Amino acid sequence: MAKRTILIHPDPRLKAVADPVAEVTDEVRTLAEDMLETMYDAPGIGLAAPQVGVMKRLLVMDCVKDETLPPRPMVLINPEVTWSSEELGTYEEGCLSIPEQYAEVERPAEVEVSWTDLEGAQQSERFDGLWATCVQHEIDHLNGKLFIDYLKPLKRQMITRKMVKMKREKARA
Repeated sequence: MAKRTILIHPDPRLKAVADPVAEVTDEVRTLAEDMLETMYDAPGIGLAAPQVGVMKRLLVMDCVKDETLPPRPMVLINPEVTWSSEELGTYEEGCLSIPEQYAEVERPAEVEVSWTDLEGAQQSERFDGLWATCVQHEIDHLNGKLFIDYLKPLKRQMITRKMVKMKREKARA
């Protein structure tokens, strides 16, 4: 396993639609392991392949926050929302590609998602609460959409300018 570099907004790869994973190979399994390690190290609760510069429809997540419970690392290949509730939920979202920036985003409170697992089997699960927010946020990444795209233009531009400044300062360091 190896930690991967997380792309920081603005980066054109974060705005591109990721390609479907044709088959589950050892390369895909290694990517998933690396992404889980990268996500836990960050620390974060979700990470999509485009965030590490791989333009494939793969995401990892683990929304278990309770230290007394075992972690629940999930790998979703070619995930797709098959149902979403009319009821909405609002969460303050952040993103590993937009560090230290948070904003309230409204999304369906519950979603059902189908995906392929690391064995190549089809899976489906209904998510709610933080899990629902996280899986939708990560699927957005696969579609070239960031959480700041839900914000008003002024707030989005302000966050983007902060990220440009942060990237410039990092490059100088």
